[in-house]
Amino acid sequence: MATISMNKTIHAPVEKVFATFTNFREAADHVNGIAKLEVLTDGPIGVGTKFRETRIMFKKEAVEEMEITSFEPNRSYSVGCHSCGTDFRTTFQFVPNGNTTEVKMDMNCKPVSLFAKIMSPVTSLMMGPTMKKCIQSDLNDLAAVAEA
Repeated sequence: MATISMNKTIHAPVEKVFATFTNFREAADHVNGIAKLEVLTDGPIGVGTKFRETRIMFKKEAVEEMEITSFEPNRSYSVGCHSCGTDFRTTFQFVPNGNTTEVKMDMNCKPVSLFAKIMSPVTSLMMGPTMKKCIQSDLNDLAAVAEA
């Protein structure tokens, strides 16, 4: 299982930061890397909310359907998806510190198909730096919205 972990200090209160990160209906307006995001379920954002995210990756459109698997307002949430024979789970934790919020992000990737297991060393080498750059960009974009 491969893991990517990143932290970001955001100069805004935890309530505003959490609300910004979980505003999926406006995510394409807030995150440059997202071309389109469609919330597929009705009602408030929470456990069971499903959405379809479209990004441009390596000059091609990449579409993934994701689901919120845990949701604790102003504390954490997790998103899961299955793609290309791999299970992905991303958890965001929000830790208040005075007028700032520390965001901790952990992405776990577990290959489950035979092909994904065979290719995982190569995929990790190729995608590691690209994924980190993409995640850092997303965190920076969301921080700018929360700090505005």
